[in-house]
Amino acid sequence: MPREAGGGKSTGMAKLHFHYSTMNAGKSTLLLQAAHNYNERGMETLLLTAAVDTRAGEGRIGSRIGLGRPAETFVPEDDLFARLKAHLEAREIACIFVDEAQFLTTAQVWQLVRVVDDLGVPIMAYGLRVDFRGELFPGSATLLALADEMREVRTICHCGRKATMVIRQDETGRPVREGEQVQIGGNETYVSLCRRHWREAMGDRVPD
Repeated sequence: MPREAGGGKSTGMAKLHFHYSTMNAGKSTLLLQAAHNYNERGMETLLLTAAVDTRAGEGRIGSRIGLGRPAETFVPEDDLFARLKAHLEAREIACIFVDEAQFLTTAQVWQLVRVVDDLGVPIMAYGLRVDFRGELFPGSATLLALADEMREVRTICHCGRKATMVIRQDETGRPVREGEQVQIGGNETYVSLCRRHWREAMGDRVPD
């Protein structure tokens, strides 16, 4: 993977990338592979993930296929521009990777924009687009508005169509229609579906 910019020395090529999908599409796997590509070429990276998601362990990015790496964590109160600027003043970083980017605040996405534009370091953000209610996460909405490059990471519904939505299930496997936007869980909690089958699960469409 070619280096775009680093160490705050050039701002001409750095971009903010947003890789988005629904659950279980392999976003973290792609992040870890991309970071490995940089490291394999002798380029340093910095990995960040949301502190609220501890499924792979605290301060760790993990994938469903068993890959994992330590990462710094962020909470909504963090000033990511100040934190990342301090890192860049201490050492040269070729690329910054952010997992669970849906948990960024709107202000934090703008802070990442400043890192890209003013410090000249590319950022690769990976996250969910919508929640179980079909509504955009605030962080994802801002990334969709501001990212220089966007890529959909695809997975499939049980019917074979592209999955673009996700349902949240209770302990009995029944779809949950209301609740807090953030609830950490894996396959036991969330199921990715195409829009038609999501509507059926949510009671908005009668099954064929």
